[in-house]
Amino acid sequence: MSAAARIVLSVAAIVVVALVAGLWIIRGPGPLAFADGPKIALADYHGASPTGVPASLAQASLVERGAYLAKAADCEACHTAAGGKSYTGGVGFKLPFGTLYSTNITPDRETGIGNYSDQDFLNAVHRGIRHDGARLYPAMPFASYTTMSDDDALAIKAYLFSLPPVHAPAPANTLTFPFNQRWAMMFWSALFNRDSRFEPDISKSPEWNRGAYLAEALAHCGECHTPRNLAFALDNRQKFAGAVTAGWRAFNITSDKATGVGAWRDDDLIAYLSSGHAAGHGTASGPMAEAVDHSFSQMASEDIRAIVAYLRSVPPVTSTDLPATLAPPAPASHKDGGAPNARGKMVFEGACVSCHGWTGESPVSPVATLTGALAVNDPAATNVAQIVISGTRRNTAADALSMPAFGNAYSDDEIAAVANYVTARFGAKGSKLTAQDVAELRKQVSQ
Repeated sequence: MSAAARIVLSVAAIVVVALVAGLWIIRGPGPLAFADGPKIALADYHGASPTGVPASLAQASLVERGAYLAKAADCEACHTAAGGKSYTGGVGFKLPFGTLYSTNITPDRETGIGNYSDQDFLNAVHRGIRHDGARLYPAMPFASYTTMSDDDALAIKAYLFSLPPVHAPAPANTLTFPFNQRWAMMFWSALFNRDSRFEPDISKSPEWNRGAYLAEALAHCGECHTPRNLAFALDNRQKFAGAVTAGWRAFNITSDKATGVGAWRDDDLIAYLSSGHAAGHGTASGPMAEAVDHSFSQMASEDIRAIVAYLRSVPPVTSTDLPATLAPPAPASHKDGGAPNARGKMVFEGACVSCHGWTGESPVSPVATLTGALAVNDPAATNVAQIVISGTRRNTAADALSMPAFGNAYSDDEIAAVANYVTARFGAKGSKLTAQDVAELRKQVSQ
């Protein structure tokens, strides 16, 4: 072999190695890579199966089991538009390159999934491939659902097929080129969808394995709480460290004691997931409120406890932009506390103080208490602004309290001012939102 040929081969080999290494770095670890115990196929696992439904539903019909699993997978939240019929789609997901709409998953043969065979359904849930062979976008979290067992996926299909078919065509997506080329998703899937079912970790307890299956395969917690890489895939090097999704901040749920949930009591986490409120920690809003209402609040208590057990094991990651210590209650007098902000104070006094109080400890309901909430202690004020814009619609807590939306009542400048006032008065560090920031937040909200 000539010297020139050797040089060419050497360069080619270096390029291939560099490409493989780059792809490996971009892909990153899997969602359960942090749990380094031995894993085995589900069929070889001799403990209580982590998949399926809780023991109380073990003898239920296939459709009943599917109904429970569909709630655990939170299918309704993404496939039911505001004011629309359940599971008929039409929810718009606003992305940097256009809007993507969820589809009808009732058994309508023309606009829904009525023509899907069992294999078609598994292909969609596990691999992101539609009945017609077209590729799905990862707004449908198939890269998380891929760990769901075949039996559970088909139970969900049985439930969906038991629903009345509804003719409801999805609105046309508005994605710009090249993001409107579905075929290109085959490359994304090849790199980021592992297409493998859940494997129990035999070094862990049955409760941990159940929690891992629920959190990863069904509830797909990482889809909101894990940051994404440049290819919009989950970056599990920062697993559950928090991210902004659809214009809302999903906070750190790692075991970090300062900025995660490591310092929360088990009962606090259970209460938050079950009802959307935990005393001293705040109330769920935005997409998390929807997840509580449609999913977590419908789950058996033992399943919620299993998820909590799993969350406890997720390695701590510190959110450097959040305070290590949350602010105490504000002064009782409106004349004390907070940074000078006459406009924000005026809006708060006119629209907010009657429910939230000057101290941040609500005189109306614990659900409206601001003290201790991560949202008011977030210097970015993302969720504070979104709550003012969109309001909250809590309906699971015994003393549920809904906050009306003020997005149409106040200008972007006024919303920025009141958000800055709220974080300065009730949080550890005041935010510095501008009217432009609020305008951008409005644009990001799914509809």
